[in-house]
Amino acid sequence: MSNIVQKVKTILGGQTRATGLTTGQVRSISASLYRELDNRNIGYVLECCGELLEERTWALSIIAYDWAFRVRDQYNEETFFLFESWLKRYVRDWYDCDDFCTHALGALVSQNNTLFPHIIKWTRHPDFWVRRASAVSLIYPIRKDRYQDINPFLISDALMNDDHYLVLKGYGWMLKVLSQKNPKSVFDYLMENKEVMPRIAFRYALEKLEIKQKEILMKA
Repeated sequence: MSNIVQKVKTILGGQTRATGLTTGQVRSISASLYRELDNRNIGYVLECCGELLEERTWALSIIAYDWAFRVRDQYNEETFFLFESWLKRYVRDWYDCDDFCTHALGALVSQNNTLFPHIIKWTRHPDFWVRRASAVSLIYPIRKDRYQDINPFLISDALMNDDHYLVLKGYGWMLKVLSQKNPKSVFDYLMENKEVMPRIAFRYALEKLEIKQKEILMKA
């Protein structure tokens, strides 16, 4: 175990959300410890992240995903397959899925849209957090206007009637973010699918549309 990982564990000790530790406090600790790293090469940093994730605790996972995001300028072709392995090995619920996917993983996809075919495959995965990730990982590139070679509607089509409500909320969230960039396309998509889209996803998706558009959709 690397010295920095041991230091992270020593600082956090047995603190958890149950003992009053907050996400903000963990992120502050993460930023401070990252500044102490003598080696910020992506290989070393991601190796440390893997050690942190292997501990399988909430706080150490936050730090691991934060450090992975901090080396985004060094991402390469191999990074995706490492991140995909983390998604399937360590993520177990919506909160770590969203933390990972709306930062590190999403940043990678924004840099390399050709990864999209791999992400589409996640829509068929048996674990709900992987299916949710197929939608949530597109939020960062959409927000940054770096999704020119990505069709987000292919994800919502594939997840349309998923049997897990967190997956429905996930692609609804993605469509909501997309509506802030391309409201007409989302409005048209919702009109076309209003009879088949579950209400939980439908209501998430229309939340940021103009009032008149929302009124039309709600009456449809």
